[in-house]
Amino acid sequence: EKSVRLIENNQYTFDVSCKLTKLQIKKIFETFFKVKVISVNTHNLKRKAKGNIKRVIITLQTGYSIPLFS
Repeated sequence: EKSVRLIENNQYTFDVSCKLTKLQIKKIFETFFKVKVISVNTHNLKRKAKGNIKRVIITLQTGYSIPLFS
């Protein structure tokens, strides 16, 4: 899957609330995961059953990573 391939480039994919801005998303990830975010790319997904959500691709600075499985 594309999400798994992105991890090799230090990029991570998440679904977040469509109300969040890129700056808010960056601050949340830097605070919660203690990482340095280089860029935030977003696009909106339209879903009838669950409502609207925003898919985010976060690019981290080299040397940082997000632990996906504990």
